[in-house]
Amino acid sequence: MDNAALTNYLEQKKFPVITKEYKKYLLYEGIQDHHVYILKNGVIKTSVISRDGREFNLEYINELEIVSLLKDEYSQFIDAPFNIRIESEKAELYQIDRIEFWKDINQNFELQIYVKNYYRERLLKSMKRTQQMLMNGKFGAVCTQIYDLYDKFGIEFQDGVLIDFVVTNEEIAHFCGINAASSVSRIMQQLKSSGAIKMHDRKLFVKNIELIKDNIIF
Repeated sequence: MDNAALTNYLEQKKFPVITKEYKKYLLYEGIQDHHVYILKNGVIKTSVISRDGREFNLEYINELEIVSLLKDEYSQFIDAPFNIRIESEKAELYQIDRIEFWKDINQNFELQIYVKNYYRERLLKSMKRTQQMLMNGKFGAVCTQIYDLYDKFGIEFQDGVLIDFVVTNEEIAHFCGINAASSVSRIMQQLKSSGAIKMHDRKLFVKNIELIKDNIIF
């Protein structure tokens, strides 16, 4: 997604930047807030809590992006739609009054295009993720999550790609709707045995991405 319009807007307006530390929450699902937050740098995770109290992870975000949904342009306060937690050592986020942000959007054509594309991409991403979760089963769901991590955090080496971000089996389970981290551990062992992945300093190293993709219905 082209962030040029958003980058130009942020450079012009000089909004305050807040810093959050590792594992701290920026927002809790259902808590009212009157700001829009845009990730400047770092890694955050979005998640929701099911009715039975289980956490379901939505996605990691590690680039300049709006991380709290905008909703309508008239309400001063809105309920946070999901939890947002810091996953890097620290993260910096622009904090913008949401009413001011909507006024600026309505006066800036390039920003309007960015926001429309932002919503369109989030909708498509949500639909694709739902499809993959329903059609791939547990094994495919884990492979889908590995592929997403590969795409977001991958660093190329001669013999494969290092996912330069520590992700536990428990977190992967929460992304895939799997109750037990032990189920993910068994799947990981199968992928290691097949030569698709290995571990390197607690990080996943993808040796053969095609073996991962073979288990995903795109």
